[in-house]
Amino acid sequence: MAAFLDTQNLILAGVIFCLLFLSSFFSSSETALTAASRVRMHAAEKDGDVRATIVQRLMNMRERLLGGILLGNNLVNILASVLTTTLFTNVFGASATALAAATAVMTVLILVFAEVLPKTYAISQPDKWALTVARPINVIVKLLSPIVSVVQIIVNGVLRIFGVDTIASAWTAADDIKGAVDLHLQEGGVAKRARDQIYGVLEIGELSLEEVMTHRRNIAMIDADAPPEQIVKEAIACGHSRIPLFREDTDNVIGILHIKDLLKAVTKSNGSMDTLDIKKIARAPWFVPETTSAVKQLRAFQQKREHFALVVDEYGSLMGVVSLEDILEEIVGDIQDEYDEELEGVNRAKDGSAIVRGDVAIRDLNRAMDWKLPDDEGPVTIAGLVIHESQTIPNTGQVFAYHGYRFEILSKQRNQIKSLRVEKTFQRDMRAERT
Repeated sequence: MAAFLDTQNLILAGVIFCLLFLSSFFSSSETALTAASRVRMHAAEKDGDVRATIVQRLMNMRERLLGGILLGNNLVNILASVLTTTLFTNVFGASATALAAATAVMTVLILVFAEVLPKTYAISQPDKWALTVARPINVIVKLLSPIVSVVQIIVNGVLRIFGVDTIASAWTAADDIKGAVDLHLQEGGVAKRARDQIYGVLEIGELSLEEVMTHRRNIAMIDADAPPEQIVKEAIACGHSRIPLFREDTDNVIGILHIKDLLKAVTKSNGSMDTLDIKKIARAPWFVPETTSAVKQLRAFQQKREHFALVVDEYGSLMGVVSLEDILEEIVGDIQDEYDEELEGVNRAKDGSAIVRGDVAIRDLNRAMDWKLPDDEGPVTIAGLVIHESQTIPNTGQVFAYHGYRFEILSKQRNQIKSLRVEKTFQRDMRAERT
């Protein structure tokens, strides 16, 4: 005890205590600055908090930040260990026991007071602590930046030798938002419908009209040369407010018949069909290329105050129609009115599978079943996905497995897949194990 109370040893103990405090400071700062919310820091910065500006800058140069903190932390930890060994040697003499005791004591002190305790505190309130340590850490990072730069060059060089790519992956802000929403969905903080709507807003810029439009096979069209009475009957029976009029060939669309315009004309003629001139009632068709983005078309609808356009390919052939409602549904989900059919082409089964019409869009199926079939590029419909992956026109009864899903062809008309059963492959394996 007398040896420990020696002035030199007391000074060593005091220095070791200060170094442990610095180590604790570095550890808590690392945790806080990596766990702090960018959103809340941005909001604090807008409110004029200078510390939040510093935090944002530090978070944007993560390599230098972590390098500076780790360099400082290792320096104080190593120095504390050396001084502790010196202290124990002074007190107990130069022996293996003294070295073992110094190692054990420093391991416990660093683990508890310089790692676990400060990091636990920092993770409990990362935003508050990040703002607190912002200024001193900023100074330390600037002072140590030359050394950190040299270390980083050496690290990157060694990693390249082993073929490791140090360039950050293309992770966008939209990916961050999607990840956060998915996490909250799993924790019950966000409803699935809200998740789908947020996804719709984020992904609408990636969609072309080809992915949004109603295909020409499903369009109700009327022959403009048909008798007026027949045109009126077909227009009322189809249940749509806007119907394309064609002449001789369905690719030759000459106008769009609006049901309101038709009813006004019938009223003016006192119900007489003989005096109706359908061609004068029809509005001029608006043709747009299939490669147009959904966002660009949405703006065009707003500017022209129109709700309906005809989609054509590079050869001018009619591919389908797109409405303002079609684009909005990509954000808010299906908008059904009293004339829409209840059947959406996706029938859930109790075993987790689904009976799906071949023309159902992959995006719609993913939303309905909360699946993750690939819909970024390539085929738009579920039938198109099977044909694309199999590189053939499947026959009824054939079964395929792609991307973790099983596809069974249920019915087919000529070369068109009419319906198929889709399920996750692990669900089928689980059923097999139970039986």
